[in-house]
Amino acid sequence: MRIPIDRQPIKVYPDSKRVIARFFFNGEQRSKELILRVMKLSEDESFAIISPLLQEFSKRHRNITKILYRHCNRIRLLIEGLKIDYDDLTPYRKLLLGSYFTHEYSIESAAFFNPSIIEDPDQSELENGQKRLIISFRAVGEGHISSIAFRRAIIDKDSNIQVLPVGNYVDEAEIIRNATMYEKKLFFEKIVTARIDKKIIKELKTKTAEKFDYDTLRHIILDLQQRDISGSRKTEYEKILWLSDSYSNISFSLDTDISDRVIFPISELERKGIEDARFVKFTNNDGSIIYYATYTAFDGALIMPKLLQTTDFHNFRMRPLHGDGAQNKNLALFPRKINGHYTMLSRIDGYNNYLMYSNDINLWENPKKLQEPLHSWELTQIGNCGSPLETEQGWLMITHGVGPMRRYCLGASLLKLDDPSIEIGRLKEPLLVPNHDEREGYVPNVVYSCGGIVNNGKLIVPYGLSDHSSSFATVDLKSLLDKIISDPKS
Repeated sequence: MRIPIDRQPIKVYPDSKRVIARFFFNGEQRSKELILRVMKLSEDESFAIISPLLQEFSKRHRNITKILYRHCNRIRLLIEGLKIDYDDLTPYRKLLLGSYFTHEYSIESAAFFNPSIIEDPDQSELENGQKRLIISFRAVGEGHISSIAFRRAIIDKDSNIQVLPVGNYVDEAEIIRNATMYEKKLFFEKIVTARIDKKIIKELKTKTAEKFDYDTLRHIILDLQQRDISGSRKTEYEKILWLSDSYSNISFSLDTDISDRVIFPISELERKGIEDARFVKFTNNDGSIIYYATYTAFDGALIMPKLLQTTDFHNFRMRPLHGDGAQNKNLALFPRKINGHYTMLSRIDGYNNYLMYSNDINLWENPKKLQEPLHSWELTQIGNCGSPLETEQGWLMITHGVGPMRRYCLGASLLKLDDPSIEIGRLKEPLLVPNHDEREGYVPNVVYSCGGIVNNGKLIVPYGLSDHSSSFATVDLKSLLDKIISDPKS
C-alpha cells in the first residue's frame, strides 16, 4: 500500500517576462562594421535613437544605462582599433553603441523546474508557526540554457506554502575576478578530465609553481599561444583558461530581493547551462551556518560538478569539485559532518547511488556504491533528489528512479545516522508518480526534485513537472518512515 501524499494546488510556471540584458556579440568583423555605421550618425541622430530606448527599457531593467555603458566598454578595444578615441565619445554615443551590443534574454521562457527548498536566513517578523523559505529553480530559456533562479515563500504551521510575488526586475550578479590560488595537483587533475592535449598539459606543468594565481596562469598561456605559430592548439589553450574561469566570486546588489537574482552561466565551461542546484543548510561543528549547493556546469559536451556557497544569498563563491567521486551529475552534500567528515552522495556511473567522505569539501575520492536499481520503476537508474534530511530514525533520502518508458518517479530510503553507508530501508513502491496532469511537458512523464524540508512533522517535497513547471507535495513524516522501515529491501 502506498503512503498517502498530498499534492498542493499551487503551481509555479515559467514567466517569459523575466528578462535580463546580456552582452550581444556577432563576430569581430561584423562588430567593427557596425561600430563604423553608428559613428557616422550625428550627435542629434544618436540622441534621437537612444532617448526613447532608455525610456522604454528603463521600465524593464533596474539600471539600463549602467548596463549599456558596461557593454560599450566591452568593445573598447575594437573601437580604439578603428582609430577612434574612446574617451572623446559623448555619453549618448556610448549608450547607443552599448545598445547595439545588448539583447534581452528571457531566463524562464522555456521551463522553470527541479526546485530545492531551504530555510531563509531571515526569519524575522513572522506570525506564530510561519517559516520563511527560499526556493531555487532551474530556469531554462532560449537555446536550452539553464540558470539558477529564486523565489521566496512562506510556510505555515499546517505546511501550506505561499510563493511570494516576484519583483519587477531580474539582475545578474557582478563577477568578481577572484584571487584564488590554484593547487597544481588538483588543477591538472581537472584538466585531464577535460580531455586537453597531453603535450600542452606537460608543457604547462613545467612552467607553473605548486601554487599559482589566475594572472600568472593567463600570462603563461598567452606566451605559449604566441609561440604556437600555426595556431593549431588555440582552442586547447582557451579550454585551460575556461577551466580557470570556473573559479568565481559573484555578488548581487544589496537592494535586490532574492527573486530579483539569477545566477546565469558566466564561464565557457557553463555556457550551455547551470543545472539542478541542490541547496543545503550546512551546520558546522561550532554551530555556524553556511549554505552550499552542488550543481552541474555544462558546456555542451563536458559535465563539471561544482560547489556554490553563501551565507547571505548576496555573495556567492563558486568552485569546481575535484577527485574520482566528483564525476557525472547528482552530487548532494549531507547537512553536517558525520564522524568528523564531510559526506556526499554521488552517481558517478550514471545509474547507481554512491557515498563518499572527505576532510576537504572540494576534494572527493573513493566513492563506495550505496544503492543500485532494485525495483521495476527504477531499473534504468537510481539517483538522489537532494541532500538527505536528518530524522530521529536515520537520514531520509529522497531518490528518483527511472523505469519503463523513461518515466521518472520519486522514492525514499533511510540511512543509518552514524553510518549512512548502511541502508535501513527503501520504499518498494514509488512515493510520487507523474499523474495525468503532470506528465505533459518539455520532457514527458517526469517528476523530479532537488531537495525538500521537514516542517511540523511533514515532509515537504518541491518537484518539477515534466521539465516545465513546479509544484509541491506533502507527506506525513512518521507514516513515511514507518513504511520505509517495514518495506523489504529486496
